[in-house]
Amino acid sequence: MLVRGIRGAISADENTREAILQATNELLREILRVNGIEDFGEIVSAVFTTTPDLTASFPAEAARDLGMSEVPLLCASEIAVPNSLPMCIRVLLHVNTEKKQSEITHVYLKEAVKLRPDMSSAQ
Repeated sequence: MLVRGIRGAISADENTREAILQATNELLREILRVNGIEDFGEIVSAVFTTTPDLTASFPAEAARDLGMSEVPLLCASEIAVPNSLPMCIRVLLHVNTEKKQSEITHVYLKEAVKLRPDMSSAQ
C-alpha cells in the first residue's frame, strides 16, 4: 500500500471557534466523501494550517469531533504572504491507499477555489 497526500482548503466566515470548526468539518467531510475514505485507519496523519487571522480554535478539534481521535494531527500557522487569501484553513492528509496519485481528488471550497484555479476537482 502507498502513502498519498490529499490537499484541501476552505475559507472560514469569521474568526470564531464555531466558524473554524464548521469550515474544517465541511472540508474534511468532502475530502473523505470524494476520495472514498470510510475508515479513519487509512489516514496516516493530517497537517492543518490557518492564516494568521484565524486564531479562535485549532482546526484539528473538528477532526477529533469527526472521530479521528487516533490520527496524529498537527496545526500550524500559514506564512503571512502579502495579498494572500485571508481566513483560510488548509489541510494535507496523508493516507494509505492503493490509488494512483492521479486518482486522488483534492478539494478547495468557498473562497479557497481561488488558490488552485488549475484544478477542477471537487470544487
